[in-house]
Amino acid sequence: MRKTRWLLAALVVALTGLVPVLAANSAASANPGVILKFDVMAPVTGPYVGTMNPIRTVPGGGLPWMISSGTGSLTRDGHLKITVVGLVLADAAPVPASLRGTNPVPDFVGIVSCQAISASGKATVVNVKTGQFAASMAGNATIKAKVKLPRPCIAPIVFVAAPTGAWFAATGS
Repeated sequence: MRKTRWLLAALVVALTGLVPVLAANSAASANPGVILKFDVMAPVTGPYVGTMNPIRTVPGGGLPWMISSGTGSLTRDGHLKITVVGLVLADAAPVPASLRGTNPVPDFVGIVSCQAISASGKATVVNVKTGQFAASMAGNATIKAKVKLPRPCIAPIVFVAAPTGAWFAATGS
């Protein structure tokens, strides 16, 4: 009888300790969770200009760009926020002198690139794109959108691109 009470008491203690863990896990799964937060973006330049060296099948813009700042975040449920300031054509050749330091593209899009797993179990790349967001001639824009991410979304890269899909800035430095 004494042994049974001891076992019952131990079981109650164990289950009582498990309840907060189960509650925390269910609360965490309801939270969208930030999977990527960034405070720097790199402009398309050098060998990444044009179509010869795409990153995860995303080609670079046709001319070199520069950026003052790029920040943002991506959550597990696909909420994407990107803020760029001064995303403009580079102030150097081969950019035509009349376009240097300006943004000639009226709208930007966001692209999220994920390493994923295909239905057949093979490694694959999945790129998802937002709608268009207004960009000023000074290269300032805010992109706020929800995209459908693949599961899993491994090693995401975020791009700011033209509506045609050529990227101007990407997460990195």
